[in-house]
Amino acid sequence: MGVRHDQTTDPDVLAALLQARRGTAFFARKLNELSDADLDGDSLLPGWSRRHVIAHVGYNARAIARLVGWAATGVEDPMYPSTEVRDHEIVFGATLSPIALRHLFDHSAVHLNVEWRDLATPAWHHLVRTIQGREVPATETVWMRSREIWVHAVDLDNGAALRDLPVSVLERLLADITGAWHARGTDTNLVCRVTDQPQILASGDMNASSPLEISGRLADVVSWATGRGPAGVMAYRSGEAVASVPSAPRWI
Repeated sequence: MGVRHDQTTDPDVLAALLQARRGTAFFARKLNELSDADLDGDSLLPGWSRRHVIAHVGYNARAIARLVGWAATGVEDPMYPSTEVRDHEIVFGATLSPIALRHLFDHSAVHLNVEWRDLATPAWHHLVRTIQGREVPATETVWMRSREIWVHAVDLDNGAALRDLPVSVLERLLADITGAWHARGTDTNLVCRVTDQPQILASGDMNASSPLEISGRLADVVSWATGRGPAGVMAYRSGEAVASVPSAPRWI
């Protein structure tokens, strides 16, 4: 039997799929470096062990696969019935045996990849709905997964850092976050300034007369913006350093 390839020939979708698949390989490598006993250790997310992170990533793949199936068939299949069901699923998943937890990640990743592979080109533009209620084309499911898999590989707290992520992932992540702040109006008088990527020099409330400016390397600014701490960033107002870097506004 010959090797099966992605049905889509859209170069943008194929590039996005490659990035998501590389993220899956990155997460798998960091997971495989952990012993079964290590899974009980804390993650970088408050209140979550590594088990919770792995369960979340596994069930997230299944949820996104449901959206891809919806795009393929036209039959509505939500990511989750509710946020409460999603949260309960993660708590339950964290109780699985180590081998079952590893299988959950492996099998759900393969399932999602097959759903993407078999999605015909026209169906990539069919609208589906995220758990937040946004209607998006199926192409967006690839970024939804990339975001989860790359960032949570860092949250396993197994040596990976946000600086290990591709610049393109970090750039889009920061654009997502600042866009969400703007939509909620929580970016008033706030500017993020990236010092090592001139092409995305600044974002935020650019019309503010005296904004709070969060400045640092791209990976460090993203770390702060995602609520993962202020290491590596500085805060300024009117050119003067602020003694303590404040917490970022809520993102999701």
